[in-house]
Amino acid sequence: MADVIPTRMELIKTKERITLAVKGHKLLKQKRDALILEFFKILKKAQDLRGELAKRIGVAYKSLALTEVYHTLYELENVSLNLKKNIDIEIDVKNVMGVKIPYITSHMEAKHFMDLPTYSVAATSAKIDSAVEKFDEILQIVIKLAETETAIKRLILEIEKTKRRVNALEYNLIPRLEEQKRLISFRLDEMERDSFVSLKVIKRRLEKEKRAG
Repeated sequence: MADVIPTRMELIKTKERITLAVKGHKLLKQKRDALILEFFKILKKAQDLRGELAKRIGVAYKSLALTEVYHTLYELENVSLNLKKNIDIEIDVKNVMGVKIPYITSHMEAKHFMDLPTYSVAATSAKIDSAVEKFDEILQIVIKLAETETAIKRLILEIEKTKRRVNALEYNLIPRLEEQKRLISFRLDEMERDSFVSLKVIKRRLEKEKRAG
């Protein structure tokens, strides 16, 4: 602040910087608010998915327990080891106020245990198919949950960064520039008063010299 030169040009530049800082502060607040809105929207989606996942896991394990009544552990392990499915995952990116949020699409290979080379009527049943289907559904939910959890983490980071920038402008830069403007204006007014007094003194001196001559 002590290095500021109290000139009209410096005052104009300081006012322009204040205008720019205030505008930037407003835009950053709008961005922060939009990010927070998006965060709560995705958070609600994640909470719904977590609830759905917990419910589906309970149903799937009950279904698995039922298959264990009709099949041996060896039979179930044999089916599970052979029932490997290919999953194609496509990740697109959605831009939300500068934050890249992933959008995941998954395609799971449709494979039925009856199509396996190891399939036998005696060793398998529809109860296995039902359990497999339920765990496939769980996997789809887990993929969507991974998408939302990643989006939440990225939004939190961006919200915190934006909040720091808003606070830096609001509590540091803008007040400092306002104080700088006040000091420059004060010094310019002081210089004008000094100049005015000096001119009056010179004028009186000239008038006195004129009368004396």
